[in-house]
Amino acid sequence: MDEAPHRISNRAALLAVVVAFLAGAIGSLALRPASRVIAAEGMSARGDAVRWRLPVAFGTNLPGLGDNALFLSERLAAASGGRIAIEVFEPGELVPALAIVEAVSAGKVEAGYTWVGYDEGRVPASVLIGSVPFGMEPLEYLAWWYHGGGRALGRKIYAPHGVRPILCGIIGPESAGWFREEIRELPDLRGLKIRFAGLGGKVIQRLGASVTMLPGGEIFQALDRGAIDATEYSMPAVDTLLGFDRVVSNNYFPGWHQPSTAAHLVVNQAAWARLSPLDQAAVENGCGASVVNALARGEALQGPVLRDYEARGVATRVLPLPVLRELEGVADEVLDEEAARDPLFAEVLAAQRAFRSDYARWKALGFLPRDF
Repeated sequence: MDEAPHRISNRAALLAVVVAFLAGAIGSLALRPASRVIAAEGMSARGDAVRWRLPVAFGTNLPGLGDNALFLSERLAAASGGRIAIEVFEPGELVPALAIVEAVSAGKVEAGYTWVGYDEGRVPASVLIGSVPFGMEPLEYLAWWYHGGGRALGRKIYAPHGVRPILCGIIGPESAGWFREEIRELPDLRGLKIRFAGLGGKVIQRLGASVTMLPGGEIFQALDRGAIDATEYSMPAVDTLLGFDRVVSNNYFPGWHQPSTAAHLVVNQAAWARLSPLDQAAVENGCGASVVNALARGEALQGPVLRDYEARGVATRVLPLPVLRELEGVADEVLDEEAARDPLFAEVLAAQRAFRSDYARWKALGFLPRDF
């Protein structure tokens, strides 16, 4: 865990991000009601029409997570007068939800919207630009991505695969998971069958849990029939829509495994090269607006959901500090071992750690303490 006595306040982080992005021209565009595809309206002379199919890893009914792809489609249509049309496809409609980057790389689709950590098996360093246990919170991640070398490293990771990753959304911490029984110490995890993603899954597995990876749409059924005992997925507003609270009642915090979760628009490099510079800028700007949208929407929705938990029979529980300290120690071991196996993973991890070291003093001094 971060040893700094001060933590970033969500309000301050959100304000800073909103000010930074909405200062641009993209902030003046009005959002129309979401739809799956935006038809061409009044073709301009700025270039050929762009028609992309966009498979997404998250259902578009999920706020701040899946519906952000619809927001992007709307933004691009509005900015281009309908000349850029992005048709959004639900998880599994075009390609499997966990194989979107692979499909983009192969040219099966022009682009996809996903959490690139799902690509960890093929591209080990990818998970570091998705989320890292005990890693960067949203504002810190955005600073690293846009102004600390993160974007260049993301491109370096995916250049051999013919894919261009564009940061297109970010949300705050997930919950630490949903469990049938209370977790008082790390041995309580031993033997649990649990759905877990990314590097956090490797940490849990090392502690004796049996880890499986499932897309969001399959988790409820697995919980309900007892195929898994516990799960993590996203923020409370998303998890309750997926019905986890109807099966298990212990929801743990904080989300140590994903203090922030970045979503990327992954674009086939050949498809990107076919865009005019104007259209490339439009896509980049649309994703900038989508980053703001996802973070703001995610932060706005959690309070009302948590307020209603007691009436729903959900117990919100906080992992004891000694448990978090132990988890952090195991997470560091996992990160170091992954770095020893993959030079690019090591390069990205070293860059993140160096940025965080420089940022730590500002983080400690600049923001109000959480318990102020």
